[in-house]
Amino acid sequence: MTNLSAPFVQRPVGTTLIAIGLFIFGLVSYAFLPVASLPSVEFPVIRVSASRPGADPSTMAASVASPLERALGAIPGVNEVTSWSSLGTTNITLQFDLKRKIDSAARDVQAAINAAATDLPGDMPSLPRFKKANPNSQPVLILAMTSKTIPPDALFDIADSVVAQRLSQVAGVAEVTVNGAEQPAFRVRVDPARLAAMGVGLEEVRAAVVASSTMSALGDFNGERVAETIATSGQLKGVEDYRRIIVRNRNNAVVRLGD
Repeated sequence: MTNLSAPFVQRPVGTTLIAIGLFIFGLVSYAFLPVASLPSVEFPVIRVSASRPGADPSTMAASVASPLERALGAIPGVNEVTSWSSLGTTNITLQFDLKRKIDSAARDVQAAINAAATDLPGDMPSLPRFKKANPNSQPVLILAMTSKTIPPDALFDIADSVVAQRLSQVAGVAEVTVNGAEQPAFRVRVDPARLAAMGVGLEEVRAAVVASSTMSALGDFNGERVAETIATSGQLKGVEDYRRIIVRNRNNAVVRLGD
């Protein structure tokens, strides 16, 4: 029968050196051991965001969040659905079972969004978007921008179109989010009695405002070396511009939004 301890007993110097080497190796390795109060577990989480400019939080919750929650809640493996709505924005967080693959869950989320599209309002600028998320990750940099001379809407435009784009190009940056926007918005309040007297419906008012706010190219010009796009500078910027919007023009009787 082989005695495993015999070689170490017969060579005490070698045994001592091996023990010292193992002790030094363990002492150095101890400094590199990761220490965490909680295990690092990456939960399969997907966040869905939808926007409807101008809608208040209650309208977003009823018209956008509810149809999405019904469709997303039917996905197999969903453990938790959390949503919150603010002015013009709805965010829904889906947490799946740990056994669920995040890629297959993303495909189910896309299918659920497409199925709920018929129940969503028709004036949404785009379909809801989704992205994978790690709830354990935290932002590593928060940048605040202030100015005493630039208005808030122009400052947000600089942060969104210049600063965020440059930061997203930095190696290792996964996501750049711009918050705190203060952008101009116009609200139209109509008088039902005057609408009825003029024979104008609310849908006509809405269609006139939407048509006046649409910006699109009128055409293009293609030369041998230069190509130009023809467009008009018809962007409405002030209250008086909106007052002059023509809602109806019948028999030389012009009804404007300011009426």
